[in-house]
Amino acid sequence: MGSIVRVSRKHQVVVPKEAREALGVGAGDELVVEVEKGKVMIKARPRSYARYMLGLHKDVWKGVKVEEYVRREREAWGREVSSRA
Repeated sequence: MGSIVRVSRKHQVVVPKEAREALGVGAGDELVVEVEKGKVMIKARPRSYARYMLGLHKDVWKGVKVEEYVRREREAWGREVSSRA
C-alpha cells in the first residue's frame, strides 16, 4: 500500500516526498489528475505533449501506407463538406 494522505478543509492534499521524488516534481510543477474506475491517478504533466505522444499506438499504423490513408481521409472530408452545402 502507498502513502496515506488527508484531504484538508480546502480539499487539498500533500504529495508525499517519495512520490514527488519519483515523479521529479517540485513547487510550481503541474500534475495531471485522472479518475478511472473509482481510482484517482496523479501523474506529472508532460513538459512537451508532442514528445509525450511520439510513438504512442505505433502498432495501429503498422502496414498502413500513411500517404494513401491521408489522401482518402481528405477526399472524404471534401465529400462531407459538399453534401452539406
